[in-house]
Amino acid sequence: MNLEKLKFLRERNNLNITQVASILKMDRSQYGHYENNHVTIPLKHLINLCNYFDVSIDYIFDLTNEVQYSKIYKEIDRKKAGMRLKNWRKEQNLTQTKLATILNTVHPVIVNYENGKHLIATPFLYTICKKYNISADYLLGRINSPKYLKKEQKNKQE
Repeated sequence: MNLEKLKFLRERNNLNITQVASILKMDRSQYGHYENNHVTIPLKHLINLCNYFDVSIDYIFDLTNEVQYSKIYKEIDRKKAGMRLKNWRKEQNLTQTKLATILNTVHPVIVNYENGKHLIATPFLYTICKKYNISADYLLGRINSPKYLKKEQKNKQE
């Protein structure tokens, strides 16, 4: 997972790493690790950054060129996110065990996500969205549409 857009957004907003770390209430070096892809950014921090920069997770994940959706919920409801994950999994005819295998994790992790006990881990969310072309923002309950992303030509000119 490469989140190059984090650096792009920071620089476009004339912020340095220390300032972004302060926004997230964390150490400068920790945020630097996220931006440089040395450590995976936890979903709660990714959501906070998306809210701050007013962009979608799908945009940060490079799943779409659309920067923002017209109607987006900034707060995540873990129960709603869990239900969306469960409904999506069933639409794909995947068992919890099969999904756990795809994500290289164990069955109880999927159970906890679907029951809303834990928010899905960033790498797992990214893997599902990339492999199945589904919106991360949709799965998390941040938007109601589009559920599936359109295949589009990526224009790398920002």
